[in-house]
Amino acid sequence: MGDGLILAGREFKSRLVVGTGKYPSLQVMREAHEASGADMVTVAVRRVDLKARGPESLLDHIDTKKIFILPNTAACYTVDEAVRTARLGREAGLSHWVKLEVIGDEKTLWPDTEGLLAATRILAKEGFVVLPYTTDDLVMAKKLEDAGAAAVMPLAAPIGSGLGIQNRVNIQLVKEAVRVPVIVDAGVGTASDAAVAMELGADGVLMNTAIALATDPVRMASAMRKAVEAGRDAFLAGRIPRKMYASASSPLEGVVGR
Repeated sequence: MGDGLILAGREFKSRLVVGTGKYPSLQVMREAHEASGADMVTVAVRRVDLKARGPESLLDHIDTKKIFILPNTAACYTVDEAVRTARLGREAGLSHWVKLEVIGDEKTLWPDTEGLLAATRILAKEGFVVLPYTTDDLVMAKKLEDAGAAAVMPLAAPIGSGLGIQNRVNIQLVKEAVRVPVIVDAGVGTASDAAVAMELGADGVLMNTAIALATDPVRMASAMRKAVEAGRDAFLAGRIPRKMYASASSPLEGVVGR
């Protein structure tokens, strides 16, 4: 309806981005992708055999006529690793786009923002469309934008935690601070989390574990699709202000007996 997600001049019909890991099978993954309505999915460059083809190949279960592949640098802990992995994905023909991850802590998978900023500068200068996974820090978001990031992707909570958005105020502040799109990434657990992210003004939501490890991944993918759409509609519609006291639903003027 003319309300797609615009990234680096490219329009995506869906504001939901999904992953390709942890699914019980490649067939379930494919069905979940279809149910989600997503037209962009992430692929971890270091966790997929880029040369393999056939029934067991992840890449052969992604309909690239409908879905754009976004390589990511998952499991990279240094600037050099992340930059090298992004280049590998491009050279293998995946894309010159990259979801950039530079992890700083093994237990929480928290981003190393100093390394992330350095890697963003390098890759942006090399012509990559860089989408960095970062903390919900407005100062860092502004620095990433200045470094050439095409979007910023603040976490809702630690990767795979399912905790939902832990600091709604920070997400709103990040959105206000930058001109590039803001995509909430990591920590979404269920449909209501996705809806909240969109209601806060996020331009999109990226998730993997919440769908892939659900009891019914295909049904959860469908739920996430509806939640993102509903949250976006609610944001555009404009919620009523919060009030301390009640306000009657029906006007009192003209009520008999008053």
